Amino acid sequence: MFAVIRTGGKQYKVAKDDLLEVERVDAAAGDTIDLEVLMVGGEGGVKVGSPVLSGASVKAEVVEMTRGPKIIIFKKKRRQNYRRKNGHRQDLMMLKILEIAG
Repeated sequence: MFAVIRTGGKQYKVAKDDLLEVERVDAAAGDTIDLEVLMVGGEGGVKVGSPVLSGASVKAEVVEMTRGPKIIIFKKKRRQNYRRKNGHRQDLMMLKILEIAG
């Protein structure tokens, strides 16, 4: 059985016991969270929500809080003495899918 979930503005296809790296939400390591389910598929066919599937749920455990790689943003306009350097590092968290119901 698999499900398509939505978190952090992105969609992920998950199955039971999958490890998933998503954008951080308000939870601590060891917590169990419920995720929005868009679609559930398996042996009984596919059920699609519009946009969220009511009656379906995906439970995930927060394994750890991590951070993504550092990204350097560098802007330059030649011959104008214009240079801007900026960096970004995304806060992420690892999820383990515990249960797909629906």
